[in-house]
Amino acid sequence: MNISEIRQDYIKNTLDIDQAGSDPLNFFNQWLGEAIRSEVLEPTTMSVSTVSSEGKPSSRMVLLKGTESGRFVFFTNYNSHKGHNIRDNPNVALLFFWPELERQVRIEGKADKIAEHESDIYFDSRPLQSRIGAIISPQSSVISNRQVLEEKFETTVKNLIVSEITRPGYWGGYAVIPETVEFWQGRASRLHDRIQFRREGDNWIKERLAP
Repeated sequence: MNISEIRQDYIKNTLDIDQAGSDPLNFFNQWLGEAIRSEVLEPTTMSVSTVSSEGKPSSRMVLLKGTESGRFVFFTNYNSHKGHNIRDNPNVALLFFWPELERQVRIEGKADKIAEHESDIYFDSRPLQSRIGAIISPQSSVISNRQVLEEKFETTVKNLIVSEITRPGYWGGYAVIPETVEFWQGRASRLHDRIQFRREGDNWIKERLAP
């Protein structure tokens, strides 16, 4: 197989600069709603890219859990690889890709921990097994084998007192405050539509980018 010959022409939709409105968060929520209604696989999945204190980038897939107050919110272990990176360098990039709609959205901004009570509310809303998993897993740390993790999980379940399952301090949410938001709509002949919002003070500057 010659992978250089794999290509897909995009013909499903267009994106005019006026369609995007004046608020990128509103337009993002519109596109996210369309992705959900179109039954896109995992529509809230996004790539989160961070950079270490040594300048080394890394990316991973995470679930978006909210866009309230102009923020993109996700949850993780603060002691994870991405947590350490954000601690040392809060600049992050998010990427949503909805291939069924031939669309992607790129966000760049700064991440910061959300309020503890917000993390508590979300943690308590999670399925019990997910809460236990968050407590027992030393995310991103080296472990000897999977059995160690499964045994720890089973032991925790066996001795479980539900009322004592509370959010650990090393687990919680981050909010990304966007500085740029770019909407990409695939078009034929690789002449894709790209509309970028760029923050200047309290205002958003909207502009079209060449594909």
